[in-house]
Amino acid sequence: MDISDISLGIVMLLRISTGASVNVFLLLFYTHMVFSSHKLSSSDLILTHLTLANTIILLTYGIPETISAWGWRNFLNTIGCKIVLYVYRVARGLSICTTCLLSIFQAITISPSTTLWAGVKVKLPKCIIPSFVFFWVLNLLIDINALVYASGPQNSTTIQITYDLKYCSITILSAEATLINAIMLSGRDLLFVGLMSTASGYMVFVLHRHHRQVRHLHGPGSFPRAMLEVRAAKRIIALVTLYVLLYGRHSVMFSILLNRKEKSPLLVNIHTVMVFGFPVFSPFLFQFLLSTHLKIRCNDRATTLY
Repeated sequence: MDISDISLGIVMLLRISTGASVNVFLLLFYTHMVFSSHKLSSSDLILTHLTLANTIILLTYGIPETISAWGWRNFLNTIGCKIVLYVYRVARGLSICTTCLLSIFQAITISPSTTLWAGVKVKLPKCIIPSFVFFWVLNLLIDINALVYASGPQNSTTIQITYDLKYCSITILSAEATLINAIMLSGRDLLFVGLMSTASGYMVFVLHRHHRQVRHLHGPGSFPRAMLEVRAAKRIIALVTLYVLLYGRHSVMFSILLNRKEKSPLLVNIHTVMVFGFPVFSPFLFQFLLSTHLKIRCNDRATTLY
């Protein structure tokens, strides 16, 4: 191995170990809350599901990439590649869908308490679990083509390899199948990214409209529910912005690599490292969101006792 491979291996190992440790910690924390008879709020359930998706991404894509970066390439056979890539792509789709759900949920939560929104707010918590089931079914079906296209490392020139992961290969059977695959995946991604962006834009509008009113009604030293919900909304906006920026970078760079005849090793390494940006950085925002949600529940409990 040369110095670039060693550097890539060290960076990958640090990022994957950090991201996996934080995500697993959050999963254990939520699991402890469940077994301790603490009822999780709807926001906590969504964050738990998002943490689960990010953990699967780090384990199924991060670990093989880290092993490959250290020079071990032929450690998965064709069946192993199909399973790993299929589970990774399903988890990636779940991450997109769940981030969208979190953004929409918070947008409805901070919306004005009109008659229409009041009815939606009451019914919304009942839709969380069915939404998870729908996301799983949707992504399991959309990404099933990974079981067809993924294979072990290929040395034969008779098979057209569209993307080489070093430890696995993604092959193409026909131009028509590739087009259908691209339409389904791009359609799903653009739909949910568009919805989360719209919800975040609506939250920015609501927060801007009520900023002066909220600041006037509540002093800087108090923690009423309204102020806490505003803080949660701002952090979710930051989370969605992070996702959209990283998603846009991933799509652009992946398209460049896919269409270049001679792939630059530097670009490939940068793309590999940046793929894990959201699963690694998002848990730190989750912790701020979790603390805010706990304060909201404590505030509600104190108000009820009072």
